[in-house]
Amino acid sequence: MSDSAPSARWLRWGGAALVLAALLVLPFLFKNYRVFQFNLVLAYAIAVLGLNILTGFNGQISLGHGAFYAIGAYTAAVLMDRLGWPFWATLPVSGVVCFGLGFLMGFPALRLSGHYLALATYALGLAIPQLLKYRHLEGLTGGVQGIVLNKPEPPFALQLFGQPLGGDRWLYYVSLAVAALMFLLAWNLLRGRVGRALVAIRDHPIAAAAMGIDLPMFKSLTFGVSAGYTGVAGALGAVAVAFVSPDSFTILLSISLLVGVVVGGLASIPGAIFGAIFIQFIPNLSDHLSKSAPWALYGAFLIGFMYLMPAGVMGLARKWRGRRQPPAAPGAARPEVQAGD
Repeated sequence: MSDSAPSARWLRWGGAALVLAALLVLPFLFKNYRVFQFNLVLAYAIAVLGLNILTGFNGQISLGHGAFYAIGAYTAAVLMDRLGWPFWATLPVSGVVCFGLGFLMGFPALRLSGHYLALATYALGLAIPQLLKYRHLEGLTGGVQGIVLNKPEPPFALQLFGQPLGGDRWLYYVSLAVAALMFLLAWNLLRGRVGRALVAIRDHPIAAAAMGIDLPMFKSLTFGVSAGYTGVAGALGAVAVAFVSPDSFTILLSISLLVGVVVGGLASIPGAIFGAIFIQFIPNLSDHLSKSAPWALYGAFLIGFMYLMPAGVMGLARKWRGRRQPPAAPGAARPEVQAGD
């Protein structure tokens, strides 16, 4: 029994090393368009993670996070196009801008909950694309025409498997590093006292307040952190697409992010990756299989996912892992559920 824990630890580290090696080699195994899609998956994963912090861990439903994605994208685009900033420098600025706006949005949202909060954020998601078209802001946002960006080029030349390190592949490595950092920050934030406070507010707000948790401040900060994550994702998405326009950030984007949260699994950090894969590839697959009714097929896929995995991908993984583990001995301590599950 004493040798099982070290062996399991080495198995996890070995699996992590294999996954890391696969991710590093991945962009050289596919053509540029597929690598471009992988870049969007990484951006969506950060956005889904940010929304999951708000909805899955704190219980605040948002149908307007596409607005923060748009604000982050436009912040990066304006800084790159108008001021000549390098793309990597726009990422933290986009995150800070969206954090501030999300924090301010959190204060009026304190009086709302459930479907009332969902409707308020839905209004935000509807309003932002229209504001980006406002004629007095056309000099900054480009109006309905949007802003065309230059995709960043790698600082050095490299070839692997006969494929050169082009703009999409270079951006993939940058996006992978940013996503890894954002996931690590979320894991550290949610596995400690802050994560327990968020879950307590979600499950028993009155009891959480009685225990001394500052509900207004925690809810507002959670909204800000969630919006900041989505802003960074929007900046990465804008750089990957090399174009922003108001029509790219319709309310469908907000709904898709929420779909990603549910598909990946509520209150699950790794689930954001599976949710992002669903957002990026399932609509393309539906369009490939049916040109006449792609959204009907997309709905069928979504219904099938929810029927087979009502708790999301990570919920199914936890259920499968629980079946594989032997039953605990009477009186034995139960393992603590980590935020990374």
